[in-house]
Amino acid sequence: MDSTLIISPETLTLYCIVAVLLLFVLKCTLGRRQSSRGAKALPCLPSVPFLGSLLHLRSPLPPHLLFSKLASRYGPLFSLYMGPHYTLVVSEVTLAREVLLHRGKDFAGRPKMVTTDVLTRGGKDIAFADYNTLWRSHRRLVQSSFALFGEGSSKLQTIVLDAADNLCSDLQACRGQSVDMGPIIMRAVTNVVCRLVFRSTYEPHDPELQQVIYYNNGIVQTIAHGSLVDIFPWLQIFPNKDLAKLRECVYIRDKLLTTKLEEHKLTHTPGEPRDLLDALLSGSGGEGGVTDDHILMTAAEAFGAGVETTSSTLLWTIAFLLHYPEVQERLHAELDECVGRDRHPSLSDRTSLPFLESVLSEVMRIRPASPILIPHVAMQDTSLGGHDVSKGTRVLVNIWAIHHDPKHWEKPDQFRPDRFLDGMGKRITPPSYLPFGAGPRVCVGESLARIELFLLLSRLLQKFHFSVPYGASLPDLRGRFGVVLQPQRYTVTVKLRH
Repeated sequence: MDSTLIISPETLTLYCIVAVLLLFVLKCTLGRRQSSRGAKALPCLPSVPFLGSLLHLRSPLPPHLLFSKLASRYGPLFSLYMGPHYTLVVSEVTLAREVLLHRGKDFAGRPKMVTTDVLTRGGKDIAFADYNTLWRSHRRLVQSSFALFGEGSSKLQTIVLDAADNLCSDLQACRGQSVDMGPIIMRAVTNVVCRLVFRSTYEPHDPELQQVIYYNNGIVQTIAHGSLVDIFPWLQIFPNKDLAKLRECVYIRDKLLTTKLEEHKLTHTPGEPRDLLDALLSGSGGEGGVTDDHILMTAAEAFGAGVETTSSTLLWTIAFLLHYPEVQERLHAELDECVGRDRHPSLSDRTSLPFLESVLSEVMRIRPASPILIPHVAMQDTSLGGHDVSKGTRVLVNIWAIHHDPKHWEKPDQFRPDRFLDGMGKRITPPSYLPFGAGPRVCVGESLARIELFLLLSRLLQKFHFSVPYGASLPDLRGRFGVVLQPQRYTVTVKLRH
């Protein structure tokens, strides 16, 4: 009689899953033993093998509000297990500055996750790539490329003001009607990024623009859902609609961007960059190790990071102006006095428009686009707040909690732009204000984002008055959490001021 054991493929798969589960249980147990060796014990959420603290994180609250609630119980620095991953949550500015600035290089790592690997070709971007020599070369190249379009250059200003004029034309056509500004602003900001990255300007219904909006929205929506494969990578063996959708959108994105890159290789002149792709091409290769993949992922990140955050911040600003019409009146008066009606606002007007700058700052404080920063990872054994931190520990910085801390902000839940002005009406930046992060991992596009927000908002308010449509409700200010914190959709009536 043949004694060979025959195992079906289904049974073998089950055995493999059980084996992986046991390995994760062992890893979690070891992690708990290791974490107990620190100088002082950190408050830790209850956890179970394999799942970690996930059962105790079930809540209808979005993560930034849930972590803020937990911080009020456990303190501004507490720990939890995201599956097998030992994670610290920081909700106070002194601790945040220690993570981001004072020990910035110690905590400059990024976790390796399935979705971000799909999104970035295995970490060839800036935001999600791990901290190493190649990343530093890549970041320097991106910073120098962005500098060609930032302060001191008229290139970005021209691009944004052209987009602002097109945006104003779209809104003028809707004047007197109830309009959802979300798609109009999203299209305008997408056009800015398209022109900045690869010098293409689109009409509203251009098929290529619609393709860009389609893949960008698809990526944002699938990432926003969150995915257990980022906690338990072995779950990739099962069908996953979100992961399949993400791969489809990334394929469309990369096909379009590759075509643009190949066209640029044939036509660009070194030393004479026409756009971001030209600037990146001129500085790539050589000893730095920056490849075509890095260039493509930088271009892709300009869409992923630049469109959603800027669009959401502008929509939040208008939503708050509808709630606070006296702020809108004050902005109109400042623009009329300092800019007038006969010319576009320009970057040279920034110092003359401190209240407008303070309104933008207050919007990014009270509704930060990234309420929780991208996770940091300890790259070596270090410490935080007097506690030992082991290499590989993940750290989440809760910007929402820091921006709403009553110890640093008077009545933090109230919209008060004047908190960013001193007694002389000059612009100030409180130390607890970190909308773009800080340190080695500070947002590389911060300067460009601030320029774009200033020019778009100043042009819109110079030209239009925004009000709540007759019979409509004020915008819901609670927001919806995804890749960024977005306002709920709302409608507005647009009226020409002049």
